[in-house]
Amino acid sequence: MATGLTTDLWMLTWSALLAMLLPVITLLGRLRTPGAVAWGLGNRDTPEPKLPAWAGRAQRAHWNLLESLPVFAALVLVAHAGGKASDLSALGATVFFLARVAHAAIYVAGIPIARTIAFFVGMAGEFLVLAAILR
Repeated sequence: MATGLTTDLWMLTWSALLAMLLPVITLLGRLRTPGAVAWGLGNRDTPEPKLPAWAGRAQRAHWNLLESLPVFAALVLVAHAGGKASDLSALGATVFFLARVAHAAIYVAGIPIARTIAFFVGMAGEFLVLAAILR
């Protein structure tokens, strides 16, 4: 990562990429579900055909990431713009990203308690970035 981006900004970039890729997993489930492709290409006036459980979990993992990503992005951008990017904010951003990758994988696999732990580890990463800002 030899560009001018900080670790924090790289982790934000990778987190955005994760948010872009998670719907692909759901799409794979739709492709295997009778009627789901036609539903997806149509006006969606009827309820969506029932997806495989893992595809539904992938969709919920994506939604969960989308709920967390604005807060994470705001913290990273404030740290960067405010000259507060540091080893602590880099650690927090890295923890967030790795925890969100783990969260997505665990969620799709259907492992409930580990999923919740991964979520809170990601949140701890956000608090580390916040701590760097408040220093």
